[in-house]
Amino acid sequence: MTTHLSTQQANINSNPSLILASSSAYRRELLSRLQLPFASMSPDIDETPLAAETPPATALRLARQKAEAIATQLNQHEPTLIIGSDQVATLDNLQIGKPGNHDNALKQLQLMRGREVVFHTALCLLDTRTNATNPLQIRDIETVVRFRDLSDAELDAYLRIEQPYDCAGSAKNEALGITILSSIKSDDPSALTGLPLIALTDMLRNAGVSFYK
Repeated sequence: MTTHLSTQQANINSNPSLILASSSAYRRELLSRLQLPFASMSPDIDETPLAAETPPATALRLARQKAEAIATQLNQHEPTLIIGSDQVATLDNLQIGKPGNHDNALKQLQLMRGREVVFHTALCLLDTRTNATNPLQIRDIETVVRFRDLSDAELDAYLRIEQPYDCAGSAKNEALGITILSSIKSDDPSALTGLPLIALTDMLRNAGVSFYK
């Protein structure tokens, strides 16, 4: 288990503790934008899709399991909100996960070029308080991305510079990956990066979190 403490200095005494169930630097950066103090912990779960499981079902299940895995490690008497998130990219109902290496990433981009890919970003907020009104909130946010029809040489050069091997679909839209995309359609712009902040803000408000004290 790894733990990372946020550098945010906000002090909102009435809010419960906040934990991000992820070791992702991208998700930590996104969550820090809300200026709430938080810790991050890496959940140890098997992220393999189940047989006949749909892409959104996979993302939703893993987001919840990540949050629940962290909950089992906490002091049950400490009021805590735990954020779990997972992302699955899909093309023709085929799940496209993290490539892991250059060759797999190139194959992914060759498959997706000139086409629309749907990214399912699942978000879970687990409220461990005994009197919680909404102990479990969970949503799937869809983002439709069209990839540019680029040559193998361009895709290879992009990958060698960016090395997005830990990103579903091999594209980091917040960096050079934006150059291989032609359009992004979503109600929540931060969803594609890995943590839907608009949806998360809704959930945190439902849990009684204050952003401005």
